[in-house]
Amino acid sequence: MRHTEFWARMERALGRAYARSWAEQHVMSELGERTATEALEAGVPPRTVWRVVWSELGLPGTER
Repeated sequence: MRHTEFWARMERALGRAYARSWAEQHVMSELGERTATEALEAGVPPRTVWRVVWSELGLPGTER
């Protein structure tokens, strides 16, 4: 997964206006107490970050 696909999925799940805000503010223990944005900037693969986000948001299996 590329960063562009990650952000497209975030926007589909949360809406364009809220996706970036959520990714910059929501800290997740599975990402080492980092936000999605911080994890991506630290080099965590987008697919890994997405799986954690997917779980946190309780999205349907079709979005995995």
